[in-house]
Amino acid sequence: MRVQNRHVIYLQGYDPRGLAQYYRMFRTELRKFGQLYEVATTISRPTSKSDEEITSWSIEAKAAEWQTKTTYDFLRFEDFIQNDLAAPVWRTVLQAAWIYWGLVFRGTLVRFWNANWRFATFITWPHLVVLVEALVAAASGFVFAKGLDALHLPLPFSVLVGVAIFFVLVYGALKYTENYTYAKYLLCDTIWTWQFSNRARPEWDSRIDRFAEYLCEVVRDSDADEIVIVGHSSGSFLAAEMVARALRRAPGLGSHSPRLVLLTLGSTFPIVGFHRAASDFREHLRQLAIEPSIDWIDCQARKDVMSFFRIDPIAAHGIEVGDARRNPTIVPVRFREIIRPEHYNLFRWQFFRVHFQFVMANERPHPYDFFMIVCGPVPLRERMARPAAALAIATATDPASREKAWAELQSPVSHGETAAVELSSLREPTARRRG
Repeated sequence: MRVQNRHVIYLQGYDPRGLAQYYRMFRTELRKFGQLYEVATTISRPTSKSDEEITSWSIEAKAAEWQTKTTYDFLRFEDFIQNDLAAPVWRTVLQAAWIYWGLVFRGTLVRFWNANWRFATFITWPHLVVLVEALVAAASGFVFAKGLDALHLPLPFSVLVGVAIFFVLVYGALKYTENYTYAKYLLCDTIWTWQFSNRARPEWDSRIDRFAEYLCEVVRDSDADEIVIVGHSSGSFLAAEMVARALRRAPGLGSHSPRLVLLTLGSTFPIVGFHRAASDFREHLRQLAIEPSIDWIDCQARKDVMSFFRIDPIAAHGIEVGDARRNPTIVPVRFREIIRPEHYNLFRWQFFRVHFQFVMANERPHPYDFFMIVCGPVPLRERMARPAAALAIATATDPASREKAWAELQSPVSHGETAAVELSSLREPTARRRG
C-alpha cells in the first residue's frame, strides 16, 4: 500500500502560542524537509471553520517516483490557555503551590519520580524558581526595613515598607524573568493538568467531545488512505481522550474506514493518569490498549525531559489486559541522530527546543521524520514496523533498492507489530534520495 492521500489531525498541547506561530513553524520546517530529501512541496493558506476551533491547510509533496496530498487539521485550545495565563500572578502561584504540595503528601510526586526522575525534576523547577525569587525578595525587604529602623523611623512603617518591597520584587521577578524561566507558564500547566485529571475543566471536556464527533465525521466521509491523529506533549493524552470518546460514539471506528493511527509524541500520560481521581482516563487507556481497529504508536526520546521516557503508558498505570493487548507500539527516538552535531550541541540544553524536535524537520535522513510521516508515501504502521525499508525508499539512489524496500513493506504486518530494531540504529546521515 502506497499512500497518496492522507488526513492528519493534530491536537495542540498546552502551548499558548497558537495557530499563527505553529503554522509559521510548520511552513519553515516543511521547506527544510523538502531540501533534505529533494522533494517539491507546496502548502496552502490555513482556513478555519466558523467556530475557529479547527483550522486546516493542505500540503502537496512530489518526488520523482511518488506524490502525496495531505489535509492537515490543527485542533485548537489556545484561547483556554491564554485565559489561564492572564490570571493574576498571586493566584497562580498560590494555587500551583497548593496542588504541588498535595502531590507530595499524596505520594503522586514520588510516582512521577519513580517513572521518570527527569520529568519530576522538571515540574519541580518553577516552584524552585518562585522560592528563590521569594527568598531574595524577602531578604531585600528585611534589609531595607532594618535600614529604615536604623534611621529611627516608626517600626510599623519600616515593616510595612519591607513587606511592600517583598511583594513588588516577587511580582517584578516573576513578570520580567518569565521569558527565561517560564515559571508562570509551567505553574499554569501544573494547575491545568490537575484540574483536567479531576474533571474540573468542563470547557476542555466539551471541546474534546466536539473534536471526537469531528473525528467520527472525518472517518465516515474521508477518502484518505490513512488518517493519523497526532498528539504532541500534553496533546498526547488529549488525543487519546478524543479517540477513546470517538470510539464510544462509533465502536470499531477504524474497522471499515481508512486506516486509523494514533501517534503520540513526547507523551505525558502519567501527569494525568497517576492522579487517583483520573479513573475514567485510565479506563480510556485500557480501551485503547485492546482496540482492534486502531494502531497506536508512542514515540519517546531520552533527551526530552518534558516527557516520560522508557515508560509503558499501559503497564505504568497498573492496567492489566493480558493477551488482549494490542497497543501501543513504543518507539525510542534519538534526536542526536537526526540533527547535525554542530546544531544539536547548540540547543541540547534548551528543553523546550528539544521537546519540539518531535514535530520539526530532520537535518539527517532517519526512519523517524515527522514530515515524512505527514507527507511521505509510506503508511505509518509500516514505517515504524520496518524502519530500514522506509528509510531506503527515501534515500536509495537506485530503483532496484527502492523496489526491494517496497516489496518488504508490502508484506503483511500484524497489528501492533514492534520494530525488530530501534530506529536509532538505522540512520543514514549522508544519503540523499534520488527518486
